[in-house]
Amino acid sequence: MAKKSPGEHKAAPMVEEVSDFEILELAVRELAIEKGLFTADDHRHFTEFAHSIGPLPAARLVAKAWLDPKFKKLALEDGVTASKEVGIDWLNPTGFGTPSDYTDLRVLEDTPTVKHVVVCTLCSCYPRPILGHSPEWYRTPNYRRRIVRWPRQVLSEFGLQLPENVEIRVEDSNQKCRFMVMPMRPDGTEDWSEEELAAIVTRDCLIGVALPRPDRKQNAQRPVHKAIHPVQHDH
Repeated sequence: MAKKSPGEHKAAPMVEEVSDFEILELAVRELAIEKGLFTADDHRHFTEFAHSIGPLPAARLVAKAWLDPKFKKLALEDGVTASKEVGIDWLNPTGFGTPSDYTDLRVLEDTPTVKHVVVCTLCSCYPRPILGHSPEWYRTPNYRRRIVRWPRQVLSEFGLQLPENVEIRVEDSNQKCRFMVMPMRPDGTEDWSEEELAAIVTRDCLIGVALPRPDRKQNAQRPVHKAIHPVQHDH
């Protein structure tokens, strides 16, 4: 029996399992490319763009509304039109035309007695053109099922403790309408600029599971701790 040469081994699969949805996506994508609906390069370009989207446009919309009562009125009445003032055109948000899942955008205003929180109980509908990709926890059955039944408990698990006199309204996104939350402007930001205000409107604030704080910015980096068992390099 021949001996294997050093370093020779059987290649292992990159993943242990491929879901039915992944197989279906790959098949539909290859069929669309074969039929000439788009090219492989078009798909790569769109994928790179989609992963670059973040929550900053939505944060800017909220900050602008905090400073401009006229714009706030527009945002609450017509979120799609208001989005254009922060650079988002819902009819052509990516530069690749109107998406097949185009929907209306509704902006939900928090008040001292009402707190909104967004979910999609059916799947993972989310206002991606203005808020970027949804966090993983937003798509889990755990969040989707529990937030509608025990919203106060779930929000407390996010660290958001609300007084009993505050009503919690859970808005369920769907194929026709997507939601984002306009939280209340925190105290201590009276003289702040639009840019400074936008920096404290985090993604979680826009979903409704957190409140903006003057000491917490959306681009703040997590603290870096020293490794307990660092890798030793021999030189």
